[in-house]
Amino acid sequence: MHLRDIEPGAVRGWRFGNVARAISTVVGRPAAFAIAVLLIILWAASGPLFGFSDTWQLIVNTTTTIITFLMVFVIQNTQNRDTAAIQIKLDELIRATQGAHNAILDLEQLDERQLAEYLRRYEELAADARRRLKEGRLDTDSPDIKEIRGRSSRGG
Repeated sequence: MHLRDIEPGAVRGWRFGNVARAISTVVGRPAAFAIAVLLIILWAASGPLFGFSDTWQLIVNTTTTIITFLMVFVIQNTQNRDTAAIQIKLDELIRATQGAHNAILDLEQLDERQLAEYLRRYEELAADARRRLKEGRLDTDSPDIKEIRGRSSRGG
């Protein structure tokens, strides 16, 4: 995810982002879950009073459908915000780390082929590091990764 992929209103302001964050905070608590369970128990217990009628069933079905439908948007907004924040933090760690490769700052923007090539290269680095450890050597070097037209190749 890249910041330009996120609706600006989802990240700042008091609009939907703040409402979604507040809702997800409230409904994510154990007390909210307990209340939901209690409501379902009360609804089930009221079944005999209403003769388990179609209307009785329709009430809970409609209510849960509406709540689920709305919560999808709340959850997606919260997830977008969290993903953007985590991505920014990771990008800052990469940017600020001496020897880190800044070319990987926006990997999520690459196509599948380019991403697979980076993955292959980092798998090779991990295998080399494990081999060095087995040989009793350190695995803490920072080999160069050169990007050539979307393909990485091993450098010095």
